[in-house]
Amino acid sequence: MHDFNKFDATTISEMVRSGVVSAETVADHFLEYVESQERNIKAFVSFDPEGVRTQACQLKKSNANGLLAGVPVGIKDNYDTTDHPTRFFSPIYDDNCPSRDAHVVSLLRQAGAVIMGKTHTTEFAYMHTGPTRNPHDLDRTPGSSSAGSAAGMAAGFFPIALGTQTAGSLIKPASYCGLYAFKPSYGLVPLEGVKPLAPSFDTVGWYGRSVRDLVLMAKVLIPGFPKLAHERNLRSFGFCRTARWDQVDEHVSKSLDAAVEDLRLAGHQVSEVLLPEEFAGVFDDHLLINDCEGARSLSKELQLHPDKLSEELLAMFERASLTTWNQESAAKKRLAKLAAVLEPIFMPFDAVLGASCGIVAPLGLGATGSSDFCKFWMAFGLPQINIPLVRNTRALPVGLQMIGGFRNDSNLLLAAEQVDAVLRAAAPAPAASG
Repeated sequence: MHDFNKFDATTISEMVRSGVVSAETVADHFLEYVESQERNIKAFVSFDPEGVRTQACQLKKSNANGLLAGVPVGIKDNYDTTDHPTRFFSPIYDDNCPSRDAHVVSLLRQAGAVIMGKTHTTEFAYMHTGPTRNPHDLDRTPGSSSAGSAAGMAAGFFPIALGTQTAGSLIKPASYCGLYAFKPSYGLVPLEGVKPLAPSFDTVGWYGRSVRDLVLMAKVLIPGFPKLAHERNLRSFGFCRTARWDQVDEHVSKSLDAAVEDLRLAGHQVSEVLLPEEFAGVFDDHLLINDCEGARSLSKELQLHPDKLSEELLAMFERASLTTWNQESAAKKRLAKLAAVLEPIFMPFDAVLGASCGIVAPLGLGATGSSDFCKFWMAFGLPQINIPLVRNTRALPVGLQMIGGFRNDSNLLLAAEQVDAVLRAAAPAPAASG
């Protein structure tokens, strides 16, 4: 018997394609994990074990040679799916059963993936949280709107999962739950079949068990994605603290410093990046645009069902109502101007490093902590990766964020492979038992 929670999605798909294991065997393994742990984690909003078994059984008749053959995947509940309702964690959509899959869900099926179910999100992928718990500590939040996908990954329910990010909804849960995550450059993956929140920022993203899993998903979801050259040259990295580094607690700061030191000892160059003062306004401009676009995207729901919206969402509408058209336009112009300033700053580096989050997962399920270190780079549509830092068994996860130049996604993933290899090699060996 194989313990598939010791393998990444890349290995599992290779095993299924080569006939070492069947898709049914893989599915049964993960279904057992869900059955034993889901009552505590609450990752799923819709789950059909028999449907999972049927998909795995049918695989040999259709796409058993796909890149994701037999790999179970969790789908965030803001993606349309034909075999599960799509509810957006809102009572308004309790009976919403889409007639077709979202674009990326179709691509996953075509590649042989087995859809495990729909994972909990926040209301319309915004702020009002669901019941999902962090597997590392059930009293702590798993993060923001991709919480169910992240917690399900960390609990061992599936080896890859879909999320989305508008501010920090992918990278923050990855940091809190100790996962690899990739948010591609803005506009690279079609959002057809995903309910919009703030179209200037909304981006498809995913979780994996390794950097090569992130690459595998990119090959499936981004047709024509450039091949990685797998060069092993020494790299040049920037390290950017941004204007809100005072939000970073001592434990996270020490973990990041240790990772930077490991990279330097391995021969890579890491230089401090100091941004001009005008970048301090990026956080507020992102929030302003997010509020205004969110209010427009959900105006139908406000008009028809105001009594079914959360306090958090109503507060967003209130802030948007106090923002003028000219103020929103000015914020967008400022970000566009700063994007041009940022481009040459990135030029000397293979990637810029920083904190994914300033804290570890906070206690409680009602609030998920600041997304500032994620949304700063979201404001410019740049590709982002979370690398989970090595930790002892009692420590909560900490994430190292890697940011690439716009549409330089393949090089960022290649750099992430090298960074991850250095950090794993530098990790202390586990203590011998007994």
